[in-house]
Amino acid sequence: MGLLELRELSKEYKRGGRAFNAVDHASLSVEPGDFISIIGRSGSGKSTLLNMSAGLLRPTQGTVFFGGKDIYQLNDKEISWFRNEKIGYVPQGQSLLSNFTVLENVCIPWFLFKREGDAEGRAFLLLEKVGISHLAASYPKELSGGEMRRAAIARALINEPGLLIADEPTSDLDVETTADIMTLFGAIAREGTFNRTNNQTAVLIVTHELDTLSYGNKTYTMDSGALRAA
Repeated sequence: MGLLELRELSKEYKRGGRAFNAVDHASLSVEPGDFISIIGRSGSGKSTLLNMSAGLLRPTQGTVFFGGKDIYQLNDKEISWFRNEKIGYVPQGQSLLSNFTVLENVCIPWFLFKREGDAEGRAFLLLEKVGISHLAASYPKELSGGEMRRAAIARALINEPGLLIADEPTSDLDVETTADIMTLFGAIAREGTFNRTNNQTAVLIVTHELDTLSYGNKTYTMDSGALRAA
């Protein structure tokens, strides 16, 4: 069994009294070190699939295994801890808190549950690795779009997750910055240096930008809720 196993996942909604599947019996296996891209048009079910993979949205049908454990068998507190400990999430758009510095933003997931260790030291190291340690004391309004995305990636890595999930991470970035961010994702997947244990972190992103697909090692397409290998 892989790091993340999605088995026959479906999510049903109702619209105008009629039921439809936003995700329709999707299966996917993610191994440590994978860099997987899922492409598809808006409304194809990509974000819904990510949210179910991250334990944010309970599926109507199917199972999500992480490290061999069915995450939707966990209670609310357990699943919150699982998300915080095992998965890093980079949401679409600007997600930093405006009244916190960059360093403080990166530290936030660390303090959501009781932990021992040097949070600021770990955060600063990550900011160095993503190339913006000189902005540690800055506020989000002082950053460019690419710098904010790098800070969000550092924040997602603070707890050394086994899986990094990103929803349209380059949709609002220019071509050069997009290449920089995708190269960074590739380094995260290939190298263990972003974790103190030197374990690899798998990367799973959804995108509609075909130019970014060459950075990953596996590509899937999503159409009307159906997931297929490209």
